Amino acid sequence: MSDRRRHAVALFAPLGPTYDRVGAVLSLGQDPRWRRFLVSRVPADGGHVLDVATGTGLVAEQLLARGLRVTGLDQSVGMLDVARRRLGDRAELVEASAEALPFPDGSFAHLTFTYLLRYVDDPGATLRELARVVRPGGTVAMLEFGLPRGVWRPLWDLYCAVGLPVGGRVASREWQEVGRFLGPSIRAFHARYPEPRLLELWREAGIEGLHLRRLSLGGGLVVWGTRA
Repeated sequence: MSDRRRHAVALFAPLGPTYDRVGAVLSLGQDPRWRRFLVSRVPADGGHVLDVATGTGLVAEQLLARGLRVTGLDQSVGMLDVARRRLGDRAELVEASAEALPFPDGSFAHLTFTYLLRYVDDPGATLRELARVVRPGGTVAMLEFGLPRGVWRPLWDLYCAVGLPVGGRVASREWQEVGRFLGPSIRAFHARYPEPRLLELWREAGIEGLHLRRLSLGGGLVVWGTRA
């Protein structure tokens, strides 16, 4: 396990019981909205969807409500425990890494993933691995934090520097660490993979017909496309 992946596992391990509530609060209520938009990009065709980085099952639950079959995958045992309580036997849940999926090629009709690429060593290789398990013509869709532009960027920077750490500290010591980590992590990711380069990685992975939508003044970013 790489240092980056080890840090991600340690960071999220204790958060499962409070993840949904605190995550919604720290995103100023926007995270649930972003997840709903992500799910709306997936065709409600009754197909089998792999939800990678499923966490506590928030996206998986909404996919099920659209009549889709769902397998959720995450590397955090604590998060999956919460997802099992939420989903029961309505979805299969698998403990595994997104960088080495335990499924044959073309196993799923569609695939979703949430807040994943900042936590892997090689986003391009991970995207290729995700695309590998999707059948041609299937939808691949991602939710990630974005960077606001213009006048909103200084306000975002201020919130990341002050609001997130303070809000996290009110919740718990573990959330305080998350609050300190998020701003630098998001900035570093987009410095390395600005939107044109990020879309290029998607194309190199064999995903075409790409769309990118900025939500909440750019604080949320949804990308989706079709497996070639």
